[in-house]
Amino acid sequence: MFYYLALMQFLLLLLLLFLSWQAWLYFRRLRLKKRIETSPFPAELRSYLQQIPHYRLLDDSLKKILHQKILYFLATKEFRGVKITVTEEMKAVISFYACLMVLKIPDECYEVLRTILIYPSEVLYEDLRAHGGIYRKERVILEGQSAGDTVVIAWNDARKEAYHLRHNNVVVHELAHVLDFEDGMMDGVPPLERSRTDEWARVLYRRFQALQTKARKNRDWGKYALLGAYAATDEAEFFAVVTELYFQSPWILTKHFPDLYREWKSFFGLDTARLFAPLEKRQGLS
Repeated sequence: MFYYLALMQFLLLLLLLFLSWQAWLYFRRLRLKKRIETSPFPAELRSYLQQIPHYRLLDDSLKKILHQKILYFLATKEFRGVKITVTEEMKAVISFYACLMVLKIPDECYEVLRTILIYPSEVLYEDLRAHGGIYRKERVILEGQSAGDTVVIAWNDARKEAYHLRHNNVVVHELAHVLDFEDGMMDGVPPLERSRTDEWARVLYRRFQALQTKARKNRDWGKYALLGAYAATDEAEFFAVVTELYFQSPWILTKHFPDLYREWKSFFGLDTARLFAPLEKRQGLS
């Protein structure tokens, strides 16, 4: 009897410590946000943001929200350079796209994410891959990676994709994986309201399965060539690639995959096709 009583007291103590820790984190975040609300946005960061085409299209009200999210992001994430010195430009570009993605998602700032590792360029490494049951080592170029509380970003790609528009964006891709993982699974279904989950999954898996069929045959790709073979790897990569298009080339989704655009818009809350419409001609891709 004494044993069970002691065990219950120990468990209650652990619960109390956990709740106290959570309360401390909550009030710490609250104090940080209040301090940010009254802090001026650094002129150096703003000068780099002005060079990004997406940023220049945001109105003042959206920029105000964005600036506060960026300051919070910078205050809560560690930027570490690997064979490169972290600069304010790197912080500005990476935090811009990270915060643009959650601009319309209240209180979202990648709480699971702790560290951003920045490499000067792509990382070349050897990976063991299977082909028809035969395993062999292949050399793989890594532009970015997301694993748990850390993302890896190749700066040369991130910088080019920020200032010169293209379908791809390594920051958006890797941060999409972080959002995807927030519900505990990296499965292409980010945290959604229960009422939206079934429809999201239905649309995603239907398009993903169609893409996989095209990839297996490797012919007659049609409009699925716009998504590419990498998106057929698994549902998580499909979500990340479509998220890149949603922010970089949303007119592609509205024209060829309106069902995907509808679902992504319901989650991210931004009408990117309208907001970034002036960039379509500049990008010159459709």
